[in-house]
Amino acid sequence: MDAPPPGENVEPFVDVARRLRAEGLHAPEILLADPPNGFLLLEDLGDELYRGILNENTVSSLFPGLFDLLNHFALSIDTTGLHEFSDKNLLMDMNLFPEWYLGYHRNSVPTEMLEGTWDRFCAEIITSALEQPQCFVHRDFHSCNLLRTASNSIGIIDFQDAVKGPVTYDFISLIWDRYITWPRPQIENWMEQIRLNIGLDIEPMQWRRYCDLMGLQRNFKVVGIFARLFYRDGKGGYIEMIPRFYDYITSTLRLYPEFSEVLDILETPQCAP
Repeated sequence: MDAPPPGENVEPFVDVARRLRAEGLHAPEILLADPPNGFLLLEDLGDELYRGILNENTVSSLFPGLFDLLNHFALSIDTTGLHEFSDKNLLMDMNLFPEWYLGYHRNSVPTEMLEGTWDRFCAEIITSALEQPQCFVHRDFHSCNLLRTASNSIGIIDFQDAVKGPVTYDFISLIWDRYITWPRPQIENWMEQIRLNIGLDIEPMQWRRYCDLMGLQRNFKVVGIFARLFYRDGKGGYIEMIPRFYDYITSTLRLYPEFSEVLDILETPQCAP
């Protein structure tokens, strides 16, 4: 890793790697470290990303191991000293949607369409996130940041932004995937499986709502980030991913009549991707 200061800082990566490895999880071993100059010599975890091996035929054999990681995140990873995923962080992430998707990608949408409605919606989403149990959150837990190693363990990367946050966050990051859209009945089965695995004293319907609203928070953020990567950073390939995440958002909103105002706005021709 070559991440020199002042623009980069390898210390969060080193810190989180140690937390994960202390619980027996396969973050890369740090062989040598020179933090003042931003250099780390890391164990090579290979190049077999879960993105390339996770599909309808392999999910039943691969997800149990990933769910086991989520159990560790929820129950055993030390969160002492980690930044908390605050209401300000959650709102800042959600506001990437009106700022970059509506502001640049669909800039014919009048901003007054969302005024008031968006603020009330965000407040409800954030309340749901903060009232859940809080635990270690990888924050980017998906098939591009997980590898099958030569020893058949699950390698974990890109964890330097980890925080203490909502217990549903990494789970919903996994199931609402960039490359595969899983059927809703399967998603609900996984929701219940995770609830039972972690041993949460939360009613199934309330847990499902926690998962769905956390998914809305993250997926609005993803759509905004993809628009920003294209319009600000000039990176191709992200605009094409927006429709999948937009569909995740609208299909979830349809399950909650109290969010019909937001859904109506998103389904207008000038707003939809």
